[in-house]
Amino acid sequence: MVEMRKITKEFPGILANDQVSLVVNKGEIHALLGENGAGKSTLMSVLTGLYRPDGGEIFIEGKRVEFSSPKDAVKKGIGMVHQHFKLVQPFTVAENIMLSIKELKQIYNLKEIERQIIGQSEAFGLSIDPKAKIWQLSVGEQQRVEIIKLLLLGAEFLILDEPTAVLTPQEAKALYTTLQKMAVSGKSIVIISHKMNEVMENTNSITVLRDGRSIGTVQTKTTNEKELAKMMVGRNISSTTGKTLSAKTDILMTLANVSALGDNGLLKLKNISMDIYKGEILGIAGVDGNGQKELAETVAGLRSAKQGAISFCGKDCTKSGRKKRINLGISYVPEDRMTTGLVTELNAYENVALKSYRKYPGPFISWDKVKHDSEQLIEKFDVRLASMSNPVKMMSGGNIQKLLLAREIESNPKLIIAVYPMRGLDIGATDYVRRLLIGESEKGITVLLISEDLEDILSMTDRIIVMHGGEIMGVVKPNETSREEIGLMMAGKRKVDLHEA
Repeated sequence: MVEMRKITKEFPGILANDQVSLVVNKGEIHALLGENGAGKSTLMSVLTGLYRPDGGEIFIEGKRVEFSSPKDAVKKGIGMVHQHFKLVQPFTVAENIMLSIKELKQIYNLKEIERQIIGQSEAFGLSIDPKAKIWQLSVGEQQRVEIIKLLLLGAEFLILDEPTAVLTPQEAKALYTTLQKMAVSGKSIVIISHKMNEVMENTNSITVLRDGRSIGTVQTKTTNEKELAKMMVGRNISSTTGKTLSAKTDILMTLANVSALGDNGLLKLKNISMDIYKGEILGIAGVDGNGQKELAETVAGLRSAKQGAISFCGKDCTKSGRKKRINLGISYVPEDRMTTGLVTELNAYENVALKSYRKYPGPFISWDKVKHDSEQLIEKFDVRLASMSNPVKMMSGGNIQKLLLAREIESNPKLIIAVYPMRGLDIGATDYVRRLLIGESEKGITVLLISEDLEDILSMTDRIIVMHGGEIMGVVKPNETSREEIGLMMAGKRKVDLHEA
């Protein structure tokens, strides 16, 4: 059993944890719920030795412990997979996992380490190439590396921060099956998640945090999603209104037989042909790593097309880079908001200026003007932060995403490319982003929405393109298809094959 008593942790201007207590019993799966910024990740970072508490105590099996580093926590059998991964990008999978191995000898057997990785990954259904470099992997594949690292460490107390955010429903089910087996064997597991249905189906107990304080702990079987949502936000959450479908006829962008290489130099996007209509939300569904990233970057101008043609507003833009695409009116919200979307060491107004500085007259940036415009932007999009001068890495995930969306939408785009925009967000932030994108489409702005969440795809889009292996498996309308049909296409069945079967 692990017990945290009256844990307090404060950052400049933010009381992240205010006398929070938590008890996780041996052999249970315990969910930690709360909005972004509620203090969940901070509390678990204290438990794993990443942060030292300003007050409170930690007990393991009744004995008081103190951690000065994550290494101390690992020695006590505690490990955590963070929402934002702790991986060295230029290193291979095996090299990253080697960094976590205790007492690694100076002369080590790399092939043996790779063999262990393959064995563990196969055993838990988390397939990964141990020789691949981290920067070559998708976000979903990088998360698998973190999970495998934790499994190889043999932790008795496992903490997973949004573990299914990048997994398909089938993969999520398999992961929870594995976690249930671990719990039966006596391991304690804490899940930080925003997916209520998964929490209700797979946990034994739930603790809810709000504004850095513990609202209460309940047994999963005695509560429901509505009660939990009210505990999280302090009010009832109404269901999000779905998008009103409407047929679009004016073509904004066309891709004709477009192919592109992946980061590993292999063909990742294969003969993609599609029309994107003005004012529609076009959904791209598929298992993470099947060409969605390459498609988004090719449309945004960050990745060159190896073959094929791209036109925007009737004009060829195949050879246009990102700067020209920005000028054409193509905004881009990448999947990794913490590295590609924003510069985390810079503050809010500096990140806003990364895209808008060109519009200010003269050879020098008018920082007073930048700050004024940023303040208006932050107020308009309800971005909550302690100070505009703090690095954005100190903001919650939901507010980071709001800032990124605000910057991209305020540039008056014709097309918004949104890659997994609701990934890892809480109920309130997810609802906000959904309404924001639907609202933009109703103004006539086109949205290319890439998501692995079928709830978002089915409720928000006018059309859905399903991808597998870098190819289009089919194009369907949300009101004329089913989860099963989309799921089969995601697994590699073409729409024509489905109808023939």
